[in-house]
Amino acid sequence: MRKIEQRSAVCLLLCAALLLGSILFTVQFLVHGGQWAAFSANRHLYNSQGQLSVGRVLDRDGDILSYVNQEGQRTYYENPLVRRATLHAVGDAQGKVGAGALTAFAHRLSGYDLLTGTYSPLGAGNDLYLTLDAYLNYVAHQAMNGRKGTVAVYNYQTGEILCMYSAPNFDPADPPVIDPDDPAFDGIYVNRFLQSTYPPGSVFKLVTLSAAIEHLPDWDTRIFTCTGSTSVGGEAITCPHPHGDLTAESALACSCNGFFATLAAELGPDILSQYARQAGLTTSYTVSGLRTAKGSIDLTGATEGELGWAGVGQHKDLVNPCTLLVYMGAIARGGDAAIPQLILKTRSPLDLPLSFYLKKKTGPLIAPSTAAILADLMSNNVQTTYNADRFPDIDLCAKSGTAEVGGQAPHAWFAGFSQNPSTPYAFVTLIENGGSGSDAAGTVTAAVLQALVEGKNEK
Repeated sequence: MRKIEQRSAVCLLLCAALLLGSILFTVQFLVHGGQWAAFSANRHLYNSQGQLSVGRVLDRDGDILSYVNQEGQRTYYENPLVRRATLHAVGDAQGKVGAGALTAFAHRLSGYDLLTGTYSPLGAGNDLYLTLDAYLNYVAHQAMNGRKGTVAVYNYQTGEILCMYSAPNFDPADPPVIDPDDPAFDGIYVNRFLQSTYPPGSVFKLVTLSAAIEHLPDWDTRIFTCTGSTSVGGEAITCPHPHGDLTAESALACSCNGFFATLAAELGPDILSQYARQAGLTTSYTVSGLRTAKGSIDLTGATEGELGWAGVGQHKDLVNPCTLLVYMGAIARGGDAAIPQLILKTRSPLDLPLSFYLKKKTGPLIAPSTAAILADLMSNNVQTTYNADRFPDIDLCAKSGTAEVGGQAPHAWFAGFSQNPSTPYAFVTLIENGGSGSDAAGTVTAAVLQALVEGKNEK
């Protein structure tokens, strides 16, 4: 009798395990079935060259960026400059650009559904519309003029990425033979906007200033005299030249290292780290399923001088361009921002909507009152330092950055947003070893924003 009871118990356990396994498999199938079906070995979807042979990728205006021709070959937009400019968004036929739509969103392009799998009587896959305006990527490509880096613009109210450009790149219709030891091809498959981190330089001063606003009562009344070199913890924090007597407003406008290094030392490592985390600069966002790289601010064992350098965006500070873009959006919105998204919609061959993409917001990244102060100061930067005439028809707030990278020309940053409700755009431009943030990155940004505003007015 006892043996029967024991065997019955074992059978019940096995049945329970089978039921549980079946439930887990069903859930996984419902959630990930499309990704399983889009596996590159599936010859219903991929041709003999390993190219995805179904589906079209389009920009927000309906321009076809990639499609399959009558011979079953993956084909791209007619203009080779547009093909290069949109490479990291669309992807290459070989799947080496992992964050490109042809690889990352193959399951959406496949035409997969739960009833028929990847089989479709129309045999065409789906149309995937990106939030991008391909023309803005083209303008960014022209303005970057062969330099490495990234340019991005997004709507901080809706999250739609309008421009996402990364360089170096290549023509996916005519891919070169890439020598991994050639520095010209360094990171060529990497989407620098989503997947890279860099020293932020002076754009990080916004984080330091936000902490000072909330922890140092006299932040806006103190006068700092810059002689070109400031001793912080016995270490010299240098500026390109003496700035003279400064308030917080003028110190941000001329980007005085000494002023902000002094603030950082006074605030201490815990507060500075806290505000970098609060700003979202050490986190990772999911952009339509693509994870961004995490930034970091490592102040473990930092001396007071190293803390000062960290406060001006140097030392070991690293920032991902996408998370910085979201922080700009949070300042513009007064606290939180829309999380970026890259997919606008998916349509079936019968032009039926297949997916709905909900807008997602971050938590609070900055206090509303602090955001308002920073916006005013960043607007003053544009009026007094960056030449507002370069940015017509847009009420701009911005901060430049020139990040030292040791023995090379510095990285050039330009980040900010428009506070005009009719142009709710935030932007970030990074040019690797580009030199001056305001001059190099600011000029590229101006070209893209001008194209965006002119295009909006035409529509």
